[in-house]
Amino acid sequence: MTDVSSDEWRLRVRLAECYHLVDYFGWTEMIFNHISVRLPGETRRYLVNAFGLNYDEISPENLLVVNADGKLEGDPADKPNPAGFALHGAIHAARDDVHCIIHTHTSEVSAVAVKQGGFSHDNFYGAQLFGRVGYHAFEGITLYEEERPRMLESLGDKHVLVLRNHGVAVGESDIARAFFLLWTVQRAAEIQCHAGMIPGPDTPISDKIRAACARDAAWVISSTNAADKMFDAAVRKMRRERGPLWHGDNA
Repeated sequence: MTDVSSDEWRLRVRLAECYHLVDYFGWTEMIFNHISVRLPGETRRYLVNAFGLNYDEISPENLLVVNADGKLEGDPADKPNPAGFALHGAIHAARDDVHCIIHTHTSEVSAVAVKQGGFSHDNFYGAQLFGRVGYHAFEGITLYEEERPRMLESLGDKHVLVLRNHGVAVGESDIARAFFLLWTVQRAAEIQCHAGMIPGPDTPISDKIRAACARDAAWVISSTNAADKMFDAAVRKMRRERGPLWHGDNA
């Protein structure tokens, strides 16, 4: 692509890598769900996947540009999935601190979303989410404008939104930090599901320790380069095992 800035191209590459990482870790849902990232500039524009592509088919070139209402820029042949951008567009429009949003419904995350208690905070990763998760009651497929304010009210100032009976959306200041947070959420759900299969009570963690864990975890994301290092390491590992991720990928 010759008609995009260097900043946009870097975001396109980073976002395409994130799509491939979500596929690599087995967190995809066929052609469904979204990862979106805000493009630089005053006008709110976002990169998102074309509906119908598998995540391992995403490339920097085939990402679409939409506004917060999910309206396409230009007239490409491919279109985004409107069900996803009702959620993404609402959060992007309301939260200046959230530039990347990832939505998944893995088996483990969806299982936790079904439970009335939501996420347990009695495992290493769950403790890091203490006080950082919002919960939104299930209203069906997220297609309708009228649900947006209720989703935003459920999210508040948090960075993790559990869509009850459905899945999860995480949002952060950039792609690497959103991926890091998603990984934490996914690991918390996996451990909670496994612990639930073992007879006997869980060992509780006090709210004081939970709060300290959550504070420190949020600080690691916001104030260190750990997320960038983790993201880059995961991409290196994936490329070693899979080779080039798309045609022309020579990273």
